[in-house]
Amino acid sequence: METTAMPSRRKRPSAPQTVAEFEKWLSRKKTDANYEFVRGRIIRKPSMKQEELFIARFLMRAFAKTQLYQQGAEMLSEGDAYIDTFRKRIPDLAVFTDEQIRDAKTGKRFMPPLAIEILSDSESQNDVLEKVQDYFDAGVKLVWYIAPKQQKIYAYTSPDDIKVYKGEDVCSAAPVVPDFQFVIRDLFQS
Repeated sequence: METTAMPSRRKRPSAPQTVAEFEKWLSRKKTDANYEFVRGRIIRKPSMKQEELFIARFLMRAFAKTQLYQQGAEMLSEGDAYIDTFRKRIPDLAVFTDEQIRDAKTGKRFMPPLAIEILSDSESQNDVLEKVQDYFDAGVKLVWYIAPKQQKIYAYTSPDDIKVYKGEDVCSAAPVVPDFQFVIRDLFQS
């Protein structure tokens, strides 16, 4: 009796299911693009636009005047923020403590105490709420969503507690960074 060989079938690579699998996938991709990973979804994250650089510059310069900065903390743009084994975000700006920065050299993963996002035209309200929830699931203390077109900052102290700052309002990062505060109008006129 003759047997015929079955045609070989290539096993299709499975999509990453964990942050570790996602990072392996990303290392093979050889790209400079930023990607977030949320429960099996790979989300391309556009880089900060040039017309948003004034926001980053203003906030970084204001943060550089704080006591936390003097203690070695930094406000960095587009750094990895690890939520859990199934979620990784990349906030537009974030405050990382000196200890976190030193621990990063050893491969330790963490979430910054303050995450800042600049609202893009492509983000839906559901996208915003999902990101805010992710950040708080990971232990963030404060999330700012900056809406440049409306010249407002939406400050979340929990997924359900939000304060909107505009015009002459003084926006403060207390209690995370008590001396990090500024008038909203100054941010948008910088």
